[in-house]
Amino acid sequence: MSEKTMKLRGRVAAVLGNNIDTDVIYPGRYLNITDRDKTAEHLFELTYPEIRAALRPGDILIGGENFGCGSSREQATAAVKYSGVGAVIAKSFARIFFRNSINLGLPVVTTQAVEARAGDELEIDLLTGKIVNLTSGATFDAAPLDPRAVELLEAGGLIPYLKRKHSAA
Repeated sequence: MSEKTMKLRGRVAAVLGNNIDTDVIYPGRYLNITDRDKTAEHLFELTYPEIRAALRPGDILIGGENFGCGSSREQATAAVKYSGVGAVIAKSFARIFFRNSINLGLPVVTTQAVEARAGDELEIDLLTGKIVNLTSGATFDAAPLDPRAVELLEAGGLIPYLKRKHSAA
């Protein structure tokens, strides 16, 4: 499996700071919305509505330390994924946000150093942990994702993975 790659390409939509919590990502007043597609309508509504308005499918968000901290609500991850974000890169993630992301099929990548600005084009190899800024030519190391997590991402998340696995059995 070491020769296998799973590469993503996308434009950096925004570079955010540290401690972007789930209330910033998805305001608590919308927790009654059960349609995951509709959660995207409220992504960053109270703090960064310009990001949501400018997002294009496959875009990448970059955060600092502790991205997704706060409550363990899955709606925050759903809002990011269903808004069309292709991946989130951060120095660190809240554990539950990270796991929710993998389970919903949203790639999350941990790296201590990535130099990118909004508008830069990035390529991320999830298995090797290499990030290439195609705009500047710079290359960065990230933590490679476990091949089992990549398998979930390739399937579209935990539920599609389990459906596929059990229908084949």
